[in-house]
Amino acid sequence: MNYTQLFKVKPGARVKLKDIDPAFKDDYKNPDAAEAETAQLQERLRELQRLFYAERRHALLICLQAMDTGGKDGTINHVLGAMNPQGCRVARFSQPSAEELAHDFLWRDHGVVPALGEVVIFNRSHYEDVLIVRVHKLAAQDAWTRRYDQINTFEKVIPV
Repeated sequence: MNYTQLFKVKPGARVKLKDIDPAFKDDYKNPDAAEAETAQLQERLRELQRLFYAERRHALLICLQAMDTGGKDGTINHVLGAMNPQGCRVARFSQPSAEELAHDFLWRDHGVVPALGEVVIFNRSHYEDVLIVRVHKLAAQDAWTRRYDQINTFEKVIPV
């Protein structure tokens, strides 16, 4: 199965979560049935990470956003567990501190973006700073719309 094509979202496309089956398991009936393919993919991931780390031409930032108990920690364990810990780390975000609130909403993110050759997973992310404000109507539309633009700019300056 080519999961890259199956789950890829084209730039500018609209994603409708109601169209995505959260119970998707491909052709596997249980985790044991996927064990051989998982082992092969983990070995491939280790090799790609080794090359990525050695070359130090790009950085990879993975942002996980989900509710509590949404599977973020399990995903991190499965993905990073297959990788060399020297080239990857997790940045965990919770409610902003007083110091963080005294700065731009992206201030805390800038210090933990990946270096060239490094993989970083954001456990929660800057997207939450738009979602929470928008869903709970904590700010006017022009404020959270401006944050979308700031996030796009921020993501363009991460080394790639």
